[in-house]
Amino acid sequence: MNYPNELSRKPPLIKGQIDFSINKPIPILEPFVDSIWMLKNDSKKDHEVVVLPDGRLDIIFSISLTQPFRAMQMGLATLPEKNVIPAGGIMFAVSFKLLAIEYLLDFEVGFLLNSERQLPSNFWGISENDLSDFEGFSQKISELLVSRIDSNFDDRKQRLFQLIYDSNGTMPVKLMADKVFWSSRQINRYFKQKFGLSLKEYCKVIRFKSSLSHIKLGKLFPELDFSDQSHFIREIKKYSGTNPKELFRNRNDRFILLTAL
Repeated sequence: MNYPNELSRKPPLIKGQIDFSINKPIPILEPFVDSIWMLKNDSKKDHEVVVLPDGRLDIIFSISLTQPFRAMQMGLATLPEKNVIPAGGIMFAVSFKLLAIEYLLDFEVGFLLNSERQLPSNFWGISENDLSDFEGFSQKISELLVSRIDSNFDDRKQRLFQLIYDSNGTMPVKLMADKVFWSSRQINRYFKQKFGLSLKEYCKVIRFKSSLSHIKLGKLFPELDFSDQSHFIREIKKYSGTNPKELFRNRNDRFILLTAL
């Protein structure tokens, strides 16, 4: 069966060096998958980056001139992390929404907060050869994930995540709890057990990530329910390691998430 993806091929993120392509998920996968994407460093130089928290869980398949093929599971992040896109490096990845953990994937992530783990080299049947064809990879991954969907949804959880994403993380936990008829205490217990952090902390990450699109446009003031400018700056520093002005400048395209927006 053919699962067409909506390809958004962007110009090189960094001219002559970093290429980026992204596929949106097919409709049946939208509750679980944020995107399928590719990064490729066509140069002979490593590119240093800062990876910012974005509220997603990634499974990344990669290879480079100096590193063998490998598969990695990335946990949720609440801190910025310095990293490198190696020379000749190729990364094909799937970014998941949190609902995928319970209804699509078959492993725990709570213990991986701000960390990662290596997966078996044959994980999901993906090999080095699959990293030569992004559209073929997207097709293969889509077919696999559709076959893994657990249709026994808890409607409360689906509605809860929709509220989080639709509000860009700004809706108070108590209001969300009231709307989905699930107590705040139970929701926080669920989040800590499944994902390793509270719902409130997760919402702050989502709000930070949503603020990046404003910062990229030079809007260096609060747009998303921060109490004041000082609060906005503190939160941005907490999750990026720097202030909004430096993020906007994004020297040498260090903040790769910001560049890719």
